[in-house]
Amino acid sequence: MKTVTATMTATREVTTPLRRFGYLLVRRRRLVLSLALALLIGAGVLAAGAASGLSLARFEAPGSESDRAQAELAERFGTGSPDMIFLVTARSGTVDDPAVEAAGRELTERVGREEGVAESASYWTRGRPATLRSQDGRHALVVVRIPGDADHVRAEVLPRLVPEITKGTELLQVRAGGGEEVFRETVPLARQDFVRAELVIFPLAFVLLWLYQRRAMAALVPILAGVFAMVLGLAILSGVLLFTEISTFALNLTLAMGLGLGIDYCLFVIQRFREEIGNGADRASAVAGAVEHAGRTVLFSGLTVASSLAVLFALPFDFLRSFAYAGIAVVAGGLVAAVVVLPAVLATVGGTMLPKRVRPERTFWHGLAMRVMRRPLVFGGLATVLLLVLASPFLGLRFGVADDRILPLEASSRQTQEVIRQSFPAEETDAIQLVSRQSGDVSRYASVLSRLPGVAQVDSAAGSYAEGTRVGDGDLARFQGRGTWLSVVPSAEALAGDPVRLVETVRAVKPPFEVLVGGYPAELSDYRASIVDRLPLVLALMLGVTFLVLFLMTRSLILPVKATLMNVLSLGVMFGAIVWVFQDGNLSGLLGFTPTGTLDASIPILMLCVAYGLSMDYEVFLLSRIKEEYDRTGDAETAVAVGLQRGAPLITAAGGILALTFAAYATAQVMFVQMLGVGMAVAVLVDATVIRAVLVPSLMRLAGPLNWWPRGRATTPAR
Repeated sequence: MKTVTATMTATREVTTPLRRFGYLLVRRRRLVLSLALALLIGAGVLAAGAASGLSLARFEAPGSESDRAQAELAERFGTGSPDMIFLVTARSGTVDDPAVEAAGRELTERVGREEGVAESASYWTRGRPATLRSQDGRHALVVVRIPGDADHVRAEVLPRLVPEITKGTELLQVRAGGGEEVFRETVPLARQDFVRAELVIFPLAFVLLWLYQRRAMAALVPILAGVFAMVLGLAILSGVLLFTEISTFALNLTLAMGLGLGIDYCLFVIQRFREEIGNGADRASAVAGAVEHAGRTVLFSGLTVASSLAVLFALPFDFLRSFAYAGIAVVAGGLVAAVVVLPAVLATVGGTMLPKRVRPERTFWHGLAMRVMRRPLVFGGLATVLLLVLASPFLGLRFGVADDRILPLEASSRQTQEVIRQSFPAEETDAIQLVSRQSGDVSRYASVLSRLPGVAQVDSAAGSYAEGTRVGDGDLARFQGRGTWLSVVPSAEALAGDPVRLVETVRAVKPPFEVLVGGYPAELSDYRASIVDRLPLVLALMLGVTFLVLFLMTRSLILPVKATLMNVLSLGVMFGAIVWVFQDGNLSGLLGFTPTGTLDASIPILMLCVAYGLSMDYEVFLLSRIKEEYDRTGDAETAVAVGLQRGAPLITAAGGILALTFAAYATAQVMFVQMLGVGMAVAVLVDATVIRAVLVPSLMRLAGPLNWWPRGRATTPAR
């Protein structure tokens, strides 16, 4: 029987630090496992508190014009954009009936007296503007401003305020809505989506792993490694929380990536362990060989994924930076699980992970690689055309604004917003605010603004204007002070269509004095502009860093270039899928979401970084097998065929499980979560099949010896 202790002859094989580290893990396996258990328990304690410390970060651009405008409004006029709204419906009659008006005024005053509320106004207290009254007269709005950060508003004020006010009265029915309430409902639904998906994924992943490994222990250990990665990742996040804010949505990425990467990395190591045993090595040498070869691949893979996510630090948004922290943390957890803990497990119970019988080596992938390399232009050309066709919907990408329609139809805040969207002529709660430290006659300026397409009304100290005509008296108390400001109320159609263009149109009008443009539409415009402006930097960093990682692994300048081009094709297919499905609305009935004709910029940027990193994950694994064979034989075609034969089955299995992990989120209630799940599943499947099985061998055959330029064939003899 093979022992788990390294023999004297094995010490002569120790030529690399990773191999020596593998033998160390074998000798100290009990200590390693004890420390791993202690680490898991401690990390579990920290992870339990991490979720409660995550913040409800807003989509905002710090330092932008809209951000400065909000600061000026609060400092000089004690006001700002409404944080939420209450939709008030008359149980009988209209909102203009005397009894309903009296009840509405009393309700407005009661909201204003609630703790945390700085400002409350309504149709009845603002002189009955048409923008706060539904066209049929049955509904009116109460607008509320709640100062403070998102955690204060959504976690402290709204949970107390909303249930109290929505009780309504004998004459009034009251429902809550507005951006803050929509976001407050989104967070718990997104958490439910991920927890429900994970409950489905765990048993399915076990079944798939068992079908691939044919041993229960070999199927269970990778799942436990995924759990280890998730728990350790959350524990690391709890430490990061001491220094910065992290969005609560980072928890979702931790859960999604943790299981997938943990399984992937462990499969790489277990597969190599089995190969080493099959080649006649004892268990200690097999573990050391697995750490040396598969461990090196896993480390490069983890570095690639982490580097891809780290470029999000180049964006000045806490929301997106949160995903960088989460991704790097969960990659660290996966690396510890696969390179440190798993070898100790293999040294202890590795025999239970070996196949019960030696199966003949699969020849399908070897034969496929040889067929592709005999006609590389045909196969490579057809694969490229297919991928370009699948990616073509991306050409119609339109960035827009996320709203309540990311929620399911039964969500209460969405139902409120649907009534407002259909029944009100304008969106007073989402007005564009023009703030100035100077004051003077603004009548002409307000009149010009009111004639702009998409503007329903302009309110100012000089009066209210619609289509260039003064339709109401000015409100000096509201608009005049240490300067002046104007409220440009967009029409419902403009806000639902392209509010960013409306902001640009308003900013293009020459003011009588210097103004800052703020309000919700301007905030979205500045946020989107900041992302788009920095997108070239993000892409350059992502491509540059991953190029460097692949160069360090292969010592080739050509292989990283080809890998980058293939990953761009994979990303194109992913973006084509999310545009076709979520922007254009195909499959909306099946998936149960409401398309808006645009995509919010934040989620695609996040998916870009995650998908690119995961694509490089499989590229690193396959290239490492090809490079190892090329170093041994110097035959490029044989290296590709053998590398594909040994690597493709594992890549397909790992890719299928990771795709399943993401695809489970297609059943989510929140459209953002569905988009992440569907897009990532498509990217992983395309990458693990067409890219690796067809494009890799065809391009490597076409490049020939140039693949390894400038390094050429390694001179180190194979062991």
